[in-house]
Amino acid sequence: MAFGSPIEASEIEVKIVEKMNQAQQFVSLEFFPPKDKNEWPAFFKTVDRLSQINPLFASVTYGAGGSTKGDTLEIVKRLQSGNGLDTMAHLTCVGAYRGDLQRFLDDLALAGVKNVLALRGDLPSDEPPEFSACRTLLYASDLAAFIRESHPEMGVGVAGYPETHPEATDPECDLGYLKLKLDQGGDFVITQLFFDNRLYFDFVAKARAAGIDKPIIPGIIPVVSLKVIQRIISMCGATLPPAYLAQLEEADRSGGAAAVQKVGIAYARRQAQELLGAGVPGVHIYTLNRDQAVLELVDGLLPS
Repeated sequence: MAFGSPIEASEIEVKIVEKMNQAQQFVSLEFFPPKDKNEWPAFFKTVDRLSQINPLFASVTYGAGGSTKGDTLEIVKRLQSGNGLDTMAHLTCVGAYRGDLQRFLDDLALAGVKNVLALRGDLPSDEPPEFSACRTLLYASDLAAFIRESHPEMGVGVAGYPETHPEATDPECDLGYLKLKLDQGGDFVITQLFFDNRLYFDFVAKARAAGIDKPIIPGIIPVVSLKVIQRIISMCGATLPPAYLAQLEEADRSGGAAAVQKVGIAYARRQAQELLGAGVPGVHIYTLNRDQAVLELVDGLLPS
């Protein structure tokens, strides 16, 4: 991968899907803004280090219910203007008002950010499934349509679930909703994390059979802590293969967190190599803001 210095934001104001269509295979990254702004200097040092791998784009998430949405806006601006990264802001619609979403999108556009990942978001635990402050924006497909209507110049990513969304009645129904999100305005798909590449390949094959022809980017994560990954998979519905879990548990017993991270990086690297070898457009890495782990994962992964 070519290293390079940051470029001006005005030079990179394009839809991510356009870059995908022009690019060779790529790596992209996801960051999570620290809740405590005292941690921001360390966070931006991490971003500086990972900018050197020249990701195709960087996505920036936020806390449940949009609790750090303002931080997301500020960070995507800084990543784009200061680090020369094409950025994609996560945006959820559950419990949100149309006016607030419109203002957020307008602010992104003013900052030169042209890409959004349209998500429903997690439902509050004490609310019924139909909960929303705005009954016309209940689902990610509604949000994709809203973005496409209000800011047609923006690129829209959506989420896909190789192991099926935890709330879906069955995989076929889940694929139907994925197609709806794309038909309503989505340009490409980023998958939920997974640990068995066969799940991704099967998912893509079924999506193509269902008439979905847009890019489907696999999302992978380097396990850096047994406790952290168990918490993550409990929330997202992904599964750890038994043999891999046993390997992680043995590493944890024998060498603690450092040993777990070593195993996790090697496993994610093998995943990425197999996926790229099979011809996927690129791999999206859930960084957990761990720069060294990601640098080790991607070292030599793509041609220079």
